[in-house]
Amino acid sequence: MNTDILAKRLWKKGKASRWYAKQPWITGANFTPSTAVNELEMWQAETFDPAIIDRELGWAASIGFNTMRVFLHYLPWVQDPEGFKDRLKRYLGISWKHRIRTMFVFFDDCWNPEPKLGKQPAPRPGVHNSGWLQCPGQKQVTDTSLFPVLEDYVKGILKAFKHDKRVLMWDLYNEPGNSKHENETLPLLTETACWARSVNPSQPLTIGLWNEAFAELNAFQVANSDIISFHNYSNSEDLFNNITRLKKHGRPLVCTEYLARGNKSLFQTCMPELKKEKVGAINWGLVSGKIQTIWPWNSPEQPGKAWDSIEPPLWHHDIFRRDGTPYDPKETELIYQLNCPV
Repeated sequence: MNTDILAKRLWKKGKASRWYAKQPWITGANFTPSTAVNELEMWQAETFDPAIIDRELGWAASIGFNTMRVFLHYLPWVQDPEGFKDRLKRYLGISWKHRIRTMFVFFDDCWNPEPKLGKQPAPRPGVHNSGWLQCPGQKQVTDTSLFPVLEDYVKGILKAFKHDKRVLMWDLYNEPGNSKHENETLPLLTETACWARSVNPSQPLTIGLWNEAFAELNAFQVANSDIISFHNYSNSEDLFNNITRLKKHGRPLVCTEYLARGNKSLFQTCMPELKKEKVGAINWGLVSGKIQTIWPWNSPEQPGKAWDSIEPPLWHHDIFRRDGTPYDPKETELIYQLNCPV
């Protein structure tokens, strides 16, 4: 591992600021099509669903969104690299038709620990993200014998799309240290940053901050992000304080996860704050579907009920129902007004 490349290839603050100044206000959502219970169901050949992706990105465009954050997984790459790249190209073609650019995410420490190819489990009714998968997996994070495979995955995708204008930026690792990984994720995170810097894509790199308790991980994330991204699921006052702290690093900011209605992380209060502070705003998520993130974290299963026949009185995340109607028309009107001011 050549860690010298990290400092050499990191964008200077001036370059990052100039790049950001050329962008429209970055506004959008984390996107998984409603027909997918996790990243594998989104990207495996048998369940990749261009028609649903097209329809749902159309809804995103209708309220002025210009960016989607989309999770990948290494297993479809292992199974068929060329097929996976072809599906990525098809996705990007659809998103670009709607004038939406994409932030792809390579790795993720959240949720279920043992990803497997093939038919994915049905949603557990009422359970938030019941089928979502860690990437590479609970045990695989520290399995250095797997690192050459993961290196091939990261470099292969970056080389294929390193100059693609439809890709806004690359998010190397979602919530590193989650699922009790903590600092054991740091070696893979460091390798991932080195692999990405060796390819040197034209788009910026980021590693989102999410847990202030993880000091060593946070320091690495800040030091190796061209654009600083972060998650905030709290009220607008806490969001403002978070932005104020992060601005001290002197780099542009993008909030890549917010919106938790039960936590008072709301479009009505947080989205105007993000726009006023010139911070990118990417909420979780877009359409209510098999990942069931309309339900709050740690929601109990509701056995005997069909997952798609129930919903909580207050949605936790998401904007649209599967038929395209908004959960709250006042929210979508506000989003459109902020994204498309007259």
